[in-house]
Amino acid sequence: MVKGFVFGKFLPFHKGHEAMISFALSKCDFLSVLVCASDKETVSGELRKGWIEKTFPAQRNMDVRVLDYKESELPNSSVSSTDVSRIWASLFKKLFPDYSLVVTSEQYGYYLAEFMEIQHLPFDIPKKLVPVSATHIRNDLLNNWQFVPDAVRRHLVLKVVVLGTESTGKTTLTEKLADYFKCNKVMEAGRDLIPDSNEFSINDLHLVAEEHAKRIDEAADGSSPLIIIDTDIHITRSYCHFSFEKELDVPAAIYHSNKAQLYLYLNNDVDYFQDGTRLSKEDRDRLDGFHRQELQRANIDLVEIKGNWEERFQLAIAHIKKLITLQYIHA
Repeated sequence: MVKGFVFGKFLPFHKGHEAMISFALSKCDFLSVLVCASDKETVSGELRKGWIEKTFPAQRNMDVRVLDYKESELPNSSVSSTDVSRIWASLFKKLFPDYSLVVTSEQYGYYLAEFMEIQHLPFDIPKKLVPVSATHIRNDLLNNWQFVPDAVRRHLVLKVVVLGTESTGKTTLTEKLADYFKCNKVMEAGRDLIPDSNEFSINDLHLVAEEHAKRIDEAADGSSPLIIIDTDIHITRSYCHFSFEKELDVPAAIYHSNKAQLYLYLNNDVDYFQDGTRLSKEDRDRLDGFHRQELQRANIDLVEIKGNWEERFQLAIAHIKKLITLQYIHA
């Protein structure tokens, strides 16, 4: 019986990893996949393990394990180094004492196999079959989204919320940003369920909160790595304070659906447009204060968006691009 193993950080797990595991499964009778998770990483090893198990469901001749380790005790390097490989080979011999095969897509696989006195099978070391790496995905999520398996996608979706009081251009900006980034969008449920800002009940706000969370969850289906969202639960709660001087109690699941990586708050320094269904200008400006207080209570870190319509659009684009560039994968 040939027993083999593959290992990696899988941060994130991608289709190159998937292809390597499929190749390894074809070369042995039983395969172990080892997720190496250091104490300096923000994504748990168990979550990464789940990504792999969901991608290979009901695979009886395979198991997935997690190795939690401290970077102060083990070298955290993917460089092809004989010294580093010797250290990891010593650990792998203890974890896989009766295994005779290791499959990798890196040059250091040969070093490991030599130190472990087992066979190494290389898989697509030049990265031609699946031209991607986890680093590429982390650095450019939008342009490498096609290499992210379905099991991983929902965990990597970035949410951007556009906030502000009435008539500050939230809807227009949401639509323009979604078109610019060619991504999913979620429009404000309140405008559909409450046609007139002067006439609604607390029960209406509960319906808005539920419907908006449902729309966000549907948009986070993995078809796009980015979602632009018009308004969120904190604004709905603010309307409740403003109109009824009461708290709007909502389930934790709604807050989870609404949670975003970036909150753009549109300043009310633009001309007010009254379409007959909105608050008076005075109430609209007073509502702005309620919104800000609610967001402050929730410890939401806002990015203020000011200026004319084009300046707002360009500023929002810049902040979203910064998020995409700097965002490390969180869970």
